[in-house]
Amino acid sequence: MDKIGLRKKYKALRHELSFTEVEDLSLDIANQLLKLDIWSHEFYHLFLSITSKKEINTEYILQVIHGKDANVVVPKMKGDELVHYLLTDSTKLKLNQWNIPEPEKGIGIEPNQIDVIFVPLLAFDKTGNRIGYGKGYYDKFLKKCKPDAIKIGLSFFGPEQSIEKEQHDIKLDYCVTPKQIFKF
Repeated sequence: MDKIGLRKKYKALRHELSFTEVEDLSLDIANQLLKLDIWSHEFYHLFLSITSKKEINTEYILQVIHGKDANVVVPKMKGDELVHYLLTDSTKLKLNQWNIPEPEKGIGIEPNQIDVIFVPLLAFDKTGNRIGYGKGYYDKFLKKCKPDAIKIGLSFFGPEQSIEKEQHDIKLDYCVTPKQIFKF
């Protein structure tokens, strides 16, 4: 199946989930993440969920990171790229035109400072390729990160056999589902 077909398939699968299922599966993913040896770093990049699209509720992961006394970095769309801000108690969040919670302003963090990146996706395959919404925000961002930054996809669903890879695509190091951790 091509990327357009996979996007359609996984949006439909998400749409079928109840909000209770989204919460339960999101908590399962956060618990799976605790099994990874990634919790001694300083900066963790975390996307904030689009509730209306039934994305993984990253609030549980946020609580884990704060419990580890680490820094959370959140993205904001600026043109066709992402800029990144430290999430603090005083950070004001506002929904953008796509209902994505974003910081209004704050302390800027450069991509090369980030150690671990939780990557949103619609689908992934058994070799670490992923499909997002198709705008390329995360591929552009990941290219600017340090080579040893850990890239972790989060998915309610298991992997596809394979996804067509394009030259600009950046592979994941892990993908975490409610039942399993995939390492690439």
